[in-house]
Amino acid sequence: MANIQEATNQITSTLAKGQDGSIQITFVAPWTVIQSSKTKALEEIAKEIEIPGFRKGKAPSDKAKAHIAESTIIERALGKILPEALSLALKQYKLIPAIYPKFELLSTKDGEDWQIRALTCELPDVNLGGYKSKIQGEARVKNLWAPGKTDPKKEPSLEEKEQLILRILLEQVKIDIPKLLIDEEVNSRLASLLERTEKLGLSLENYLTSIGKNPDSLRAEYELQARNTITLELILNKVAAEEGIKVKDDQIEKVISESAQTPQAKAKLDTPEQRRIIASFLSRRAALDSLVNIL
Repeated sequence: MANIQEATNQITSTLAKGQDGSIQITFVAPWTVIQSSKTKALEEIAKEIEIPGFRKGKAPSDKAKAHIAESTIIERALGKILPEALSLALKQYKLIPAIYPKFELLSTKDGEDWQIRALTCELPDVNLGGYKSKIQGEARVKNLWAPGKTDPKKEPSLEEKEQLILRILLEQVKIDIPKLLIDEEVNSRLASLLERTEKLGLSLENYLTSIGKNPDSLRAEYELQARNTITLELILNKVAAEEGIKVKDDQIEKVISESAQTPQAKAKLDTPEQRRIIASFLSRRAALDSLVNIL
């Protein structure tokens, strides 16, 4: 394989989109590209392992191959060509994925072209409609003022106002959330729950039995929670955009300083990705505050 760019230029792709924003990109990689990439991957792995009778990294590739799982070679080989092939496809189809794609091997026979599918999704469009008037109107009807009375009820708490607004937004703004986004959030919650139960010395099955649930009912519950969480995040992101809400660097710095108790903790938070996450959270928080202020 002369270089990655030349190899990926030989890989073709086709695009399929679902109504919910799901995306499938199917790549066809010529066997010559796969074979060359596997050979290079084997050479690299052979330099990283110790083989009986040879110094580390000095065993010939054919000797090392017997000690390396085929799946390991394939993973390293595809890791060399798929990221660049994906980048080219995203540019070609003008896609901005919401999550990094998951890859599926569809056809991997030696001597034949390989087919690999990338699964991802785009963020759905959000149409807020007349959300401000709906919040004001429905808030009056539902909770904030007693019917037929000129004097308002006891002023609701900030939390009550926020919950009312979030409920109205979920009722009024309908968004078709891609299943991939929901599954990712659900799997994250399940992994977190599994970690917590293991720390308590419980099996997940015993824990679910103790709370009167089973895996199916728990997943259904998490799917609803995930759908609502993602929907509200998208809505508040849209509100923030429409209201021109901007998060300043000093606001992010304040969160990092207040959250990090040690220099090591601060270093983990003070990265481009973490700063983006903090900024997004602060933006949604400001959007919700702006909606509370119109009540």
